[in-house]
Amino acid sequence: MKSLQQSFLVPFTYSVFFTEDIFEERNHILKGLINKSPDEKVLVIYDENVLCKSDNLLADTNQYFEKNLPGQLTEVMILPGGEAIKNETGRVNEILEAIERGKLSRHSYIIVVGGGALLDLAGYAASIAHRGIRLIRIPTTVLAQNDSGVGVKNSVNYFNKKNFLGCFAPPYAVINDRKFLMTLEQRDWIAGIAEAIKVSLIKDEEFFYFILSNASSLVAKDQDIMQELIYRCAELHMQHIGGDDPFERGSSRPLDFGHWAAHKLEQMDMYQIRHGEAVAVGIVLDVTISYLRNYISQKSWYQIFDCINQCGFKDIIATYLPFLITNYLELEKGLHEFREHLGGKLTIMLLAAIGKGIEVGTIEGEEILRSLKYANSYYPKNEISQL
Repeated sequence: MKSLQQSFLVPFTYSVFFTEDIFEERNHILKGLINKSPDEKVLVIYDENVLCKSDNLLADTNQYFEKNLPGQLTEVMILPGGEAIKNETGRVNEILEAIERGKLSRHSYIIVVGGGALLDLAGYAASIAHRGIRLIRIPTTVLAQNDSGVGVKNSVNYFNKKNFLGCFAPPYAVINDRKFLMTLEQRDWIAGIAEAIKVSLIKDEEFFYFILSNASSLVAKDQDIMQELIYRCAELHMQHIGGDDPFERGSSRPLDFGHWAAHKLEQMDMYQIRHGEAVAVGIVLDVTISYLRNYISQKSWYQIFDCINQCGFKDIIATYLPFLITNYLELEKGLHEFREHLGGKLTIMLLAAIGKGIEVGTIEGEEILRSLKYANSYYPKNEISQL
């Protein structure tokens, strides 16, 4: 028998910029990135929700390219935002058609401006065209700026399963523009805080208490406090990605704390709930499982609930816990789907303490139901609201 073996390393490097008014003529971040390839073409993809809330943004974008990168912009596409777009795989073909129409090469650039769902979808299209076109992400939501937009994942939903189709493909660069955050509705502003709570709980106790002590300022749209949160959260995510398993070859998914239930809840709710809201519900469940297993103290359990409630998730959680109790058998299927997504071995992140995660290999259906009921008992019945 003969065999050959190959082994090689491919380094990945990309920057996350923090700025304001990226398409202002004197802001040269984009110009500096694209001028490294002055003859290459650029496709811009916009989330229509962003354009609707930003006066003159389309005109400013065209003017920016005319002044700073003349002749390189091939097209500005406008697509819907929101998680539902990831169910429309035909949108991937629309982007591929625009790539072909503009005759982009693998050395060209796609700039996607929008929330996490559109970033996921456009990133997936960019990764499969010519085996990978340079992608510049400009996230416009709190959640995308502090979490999904700075990572290496791209995906669409398929077979009614979240992120069934996807790939790991690092972006060429990420640009967090704080100006876009001021266009967010309160619900979307708050939703992104859930991912910060998540990463603080498993990685940084000090960061958790920063969020807890500044909860009222965050809810009140204090931009400076939010920028501190986004920066630290993005930093923790990038540190994790730069670790031993950036492309998740193993079954460990620590950054998916609270996510196995969140992903299933989104599907069960027909993607009406925001991803960050679903993550908040998932955190409540996994934190309660951790407490009932005696991994964390009652004091920690109360502090985490207090933080989540103060950050604006109280009504969401009080609404969806009864829904999950009624449909817990359907929720339990999310564990099996999560196991399949991981490659056959279930690894769930729970809490050993605030700031420290612990991986477990089993969660039983009765344990899920008991934890849902226990968490629900925290909320007086007369405070449960319907969205």
